Amino acid sequence: MTAEVVDGQAGETLHRKIVLAAADVLENDGLDAMSIRAVAVRAGVFPPTIFRIFGDKDGLLEAVGEYGFEVYLQAKSRLPQSDDPVADLRLAWDLHVEFGLEQPAYYVLVFGPSRSGPLSRAGRKAVAELQRMVTRVAAVGRLRMSVERAAAVMHAAGVGVVSTLISTATEARDLETARVMREVVFDAITAPPAVEPESTGPGTGSAGPAMALRAALAEERALPLSPGEKLLLVELLNRLADVQTVTD
Repeated sequence: MTAEVVDGQAGETLHRKIVLAAADVLENDGLDAMSIRAVAVRAGVFPPTIFRIFGDKDGLLEAVGEYGFEVYLQAKSRLPQSDDPVADLRLAWDLHVEFGLEQPAYYVLVFGPSRSGPLSRAGRKAVAELQRMVTRVAAVGRLRMSVERAAAVMHAAGVGVVSTLISTATEARDLETARVMREVVFDAITAPPAVEPESTGPGTGSAGPAMALRAALAEERALPLSPGEKLLLVELLNRLADVQTVTD
């Protein structure tokens, strides 16, 4: 191992150097090869430096996951916002699948079965962006359930289908699986737009109006409600939205 040079080197530069080295190990050797020693050798630093900067291996993996998901999250945040938020959400699903298949090492690092406990920072950012897009669907009254449940269903299905495709040999993958699952999920969480204003259709029951009201209230900056009352109102609206999915 080369002699470590820390003095005089900016902490941010050293941090990025180690993250890039870890990314190189991940991309070329796989997650199983991601040891502190292997990354230290690749970065040309001593292992204690990695512990000092990242705390432990989990801290290093968090940073590498964020690095790998940076491009994906930027692309997701730049997805077009048309007048049809359901169509926009479909584009988000397709982007998720595309990223997972193009960058399987990073995808497995953030969402794979080897990870236990809460989502990583990169995973939480991805879910937060998903909830933002689902909230746009709620705002037009087209959700069949609460924002949280719809986002959770879409996230679980998306991770499931991508993980399944990743674990399947490339030549044996049926990419139509992702499209079929997408339509199953969207049929479950969204309703078609009402043809007539007074028509409730087969769609959302109480869920659509409840989530549309919740989305509208979220835009109000001067509601005459205390923080506790706002939390109670959201809880009640969510309960109204989710009761149909429980009883169906």
